[in-house]
Parts: sequence; structure tokens; C-alpha cells
Amino acid sequence: MKIIWAYEALVQLTEIEDYISKDSLERAARFIDQLIERAEAVLSDKPRVDRTVPEIANPDIRELIFKNYRIIYRLNENNVEILTVFEGHRLLRIGEIDL
Repeated sequence: MKIIWAYEALVQLTEIEDYISKDSLERAARFIDQLIERAEAVLSDKPRVDRTVPEIANPDIRELIFKNYRIIYRLNENNVEILTVFEGHRLLRIGEIDL
């Protein structure tokens, strides 16, 4: 499956990297690289393995957990669209993603 990163997800990755870089630029870049690699490796092979997002009753909107972050994605016929990424302790706000 083809992986597509939505604009909102890319903005979130930048914000996460900026936050982590306050402590260490190297650690921030490494973390974002690992998150992207993990998401693309898992989702390109087995996108239906992860659970549906509890806040949304839609089997095509799912999430992958990476460390303390939730990677929210939508399944389409031939691709996976990563919609947003955020800290796992909070709930998804419906206005954050395009349904």
C-alpha cells in the first residue's frame, strides 16, 4: 500500500520535533525519523492490524501507537493516508482530521 502523509500530520511532526529539540536537536531528528520509518513499515504491509480509533466508530480510521504517540490514519482502496500524529495521553478532537 502507498503511504500518504496529510498536511496536518506533517505539521504535527514538525511541532513534535520542535518540542523535543528544546532538549536535543539530534534526539528530535532521530525520534521523528524512527516514527516515520515505523509508520511506513507497519502500514505498508499490515494496515488493518491496528485498532480502530475509539473516539470514531469508523473501521477505516485506525491508529498505530509509537512510543507515546498516536498515529491516526485512514484506509482507502490502494493507500493509507496518515491524518495526524499527537501525544497518546489525549483524545482525538474530531475537528483535527478530515472525515
